[in-house]
Amino acid sequence: MINAQTQLYGIIGNPVRHSLSPIIHNGAFRRMGLNAAYLAFEVENLAAAISGIRGLGIRGVSVTIPFKTAIIPFLDQLEEVAGKIQAVNTICHEGGKLIGHNTDWRGAVEALEEKIELREKKVLLLGAGGAARAIAFGLQERGCQVFIANRSLEKGRKLAATMGFACLPLAAIKGLDVQVIINATSVGMHPQDSESPWPKELLKEGIVVMDIVYQPVRTKFLHEAEERGCRTIDGLEMLARQGAAQIEIWTGKKPDIRSIKGDLQRALE
Repeated sequence: MINAQTQLYGIIGNPVRHSLSPIIHNGAFRRMGLNAAYLAFEVENLAAAISGIRGLGIRGVSVTIPFKTAIIPFLDQLEEVAGKIQAVNTICHEGGKLIGHNTDWRGAVEALEEKIELREKKVLLLGAGGAARAIAFGLQERGCQVFIANRSLEKGRKLAATMGFACLPLAAIKGLDVQVIINATSVGMHPQDSESPWPKELLKEGIVVMDIVYQPVRTKFLHEAEERGCRTIDGLEMLARQGAAQIEIWTGKKPDIRSIKGDLQRALE
């Protein structure tokens, strides 16, 4: 029940009307017995939104496209990992200070480690945007050998140089022998459901294939990977785990991952 003691949380981005984050957080808050509510805020003016967070005492905020990097100058402090990644997907409002965190990397690594021991594995990372940066950091922490492929070679090389990885043209990467392939692009997202970021014939049996796209949950990329005998990880895994990590930062309590995934699956059905 919402009352005068209810703590307010939310997500800022543009667009956010499609966001599943309210489902993640409101369901978890309810199960955890917390007097809290989580709303979606579609933001046009980032500076004004930050003033609102401060002025209204909003306890915690998720940050999504296009603000994950743009928001950094407006914050009082960056947690160490967010500083290294230079991208923020979580804000914690503590004692009047807005502190930036990043949980995307945790969501990705935890999902991957359900399927494979990541340490020192060879990984092909498709993409060089904000999500790819976070995932790249997690892979770096596990000592992986990472090859980056991106439509913009210049952007891919910039990320590779930051992380100490290799960035190769698509023609060269197609011959690589890797144990993991991760799609950190929007290729295959609805309404472009018929697209895949990687040729089916280059998917090898037994490798782990992860897609961060969750609408649809079973992307063409994952469907083709399953046909080729790969082990697959869908976008709900990372989404649920990064959201759970946000709740842990805000409340100090761990929510149940399986219940969060169940909420998300029901919402998408």
